[in-house]
Amino acid sequence: MNFDFTEDQHEIRRTARELLAARSPFARVREHAEAGTYDDALSQELGELGWPGIAVAEEHGGQGLGLVELVILLEALGEACAAVPLRGSALAALFIEYAGSSDQQAQWLPGLASGALRGAVGEWSDGVAPLVPDAVGADVLVLLDPDGMASLVAAADASIEPVNAIDPTRRYGKVVVADEGGMDLLAADTSEALRCAEVAVAAGLVGASQRALDLTVAYVKDRKQFGVPIGSFQAVGHKAAQMLFDTEGARSATLFGAWAADADQDQLPLAAAIAKAAASAGGRATTAAAIQLHGGIGFTWEADLHWLYKRAQLDAAFLGGPGTHRARVAALSAERVAAAGTR
Repeated sequence: MNFDFTEDQHEIRRTARELLAARSPFARVREHAEAGTYDDALSQELGELGWPGIAVAEEHGGQGLGLVELVILLEALGEACAAVPLRGSALAALFIEYAGSSDQQAQWLPGLASGALRGAVGEWSDGVAPLVPDAVGADVLVLLDPDGMASLVAAADASIEPVNAIDPTRRYGKVVVADEGGMDLLAADTSEALRCAEVAVAAGLVGASQRALDLTVAYVKDRKQFGVPIGSFQAVGHKAAQMLFDTEGARSATLFGAWAADADQDQLPLAAAIAKAAASAGGRATTAAAIQLHGGIGFTWEADLHWLYKRAQLDAAFLGGPGTHRARVAALSAERVAAAGTR
């Protein structure tokens, strides 16, 4: 059995990494993060390439591919730490495609898929969503309540106040909906869309972990103490090996979750929980270890590691942190064991 990407998926991955390496170096990330802006030129280019709609059906203006392809792109964006709102639009499109009515799909999906419209997804309660990534500048918001119900609200019908979050590479906002009567409840069950969204967020964390690992390996090979590279020290090697272990484990779990979404939805709930738990814990640990292994320079503003670390902190908590998803893994596994025992 072949567990590798297809030729087309390999090409998507290669193209995405090469394009972002050229268009979104850390100098450009820093420029937009310090200015508090998104890279609109890059966003427009990615929209013209069809990236926001890669997993949207062709009938709604997308490319008609799957979650695996979306995960490939989001991992590349996480690796570049790109200052673009593409993830918010892609997540909003997932919810609308999986759970929206035909009218909701017709109204929003073509614009989201082309990049002409921007979307965001957030968690809210009692009319307030305190921290919604990509909310500033969004045209449509998907808001999830504590019971898992999702509603659409046009940005014009909500108050969106910019929030200076720890991660300056995204534009976060506090969303207040004064009149909930103007919200548009998604027509169908949103559980599958939420599981796909969890896998998509995990992909970005994997990308950030990989970039932190790459920067660290290069540094410990070059930095010398006592006349030898510090990477030759056992303690440094052990920590770098743990970074690799956490990154590859999270990547494997995330790709399995994406495959389950596209090919075996019965496995998706457990696969998504494993992916988000592994990527959230791994992303935080790997980016923190990268700063530590860089020593004093790792804590400076001039170093680029803090962009990855800060993004990992908020992405790890978004749509549930490691503890939340480990509890889901335990509950779902217990259900499977109980079901097997009754056969």
